[in-house]
Amino acid sequence: MGRPNAWAGSTRRETLPPDWPKIRERVLDRDGRRCRHIRADTELRCTELATDVDHVGDRLDHSDENLVSKCGYHHLRKTAAEANRARALTTTARRALEKRGPEQHPGVVPRT
Repeated sequence: MGRPNAWAGSTRRETLPPDWPKIRERVLDRDGRRCRHIRADTELRCTELATDVDHVGDRLDHSDENLVSKCGYHHLRKTAAEANRARALTTTARRALEKRGPEQHPGVVPRT
């Protein structure tokens, strides 16, 4: 049974350039269609077949220098880690607002 549709509910596809399929194929070919993930614990490169192309830095920079081939497993792990970081930031910001309490409208004159 294949991987679940990772694009479901995502608006990410809308930020990709119209020629993304060509860019993706070029990067996969450049990387020999092998995952370029380096394990932090062993510093060894993954040997799995690459099926995905991922952004190294800025998600809006689609230059070859900012793109790398990944196997599905390592691409999914990176995406999940990024989502967890974003969720944590959102939670932290929400908690800070809750502690501060509701903002008063700038036109409201406090009662004395």
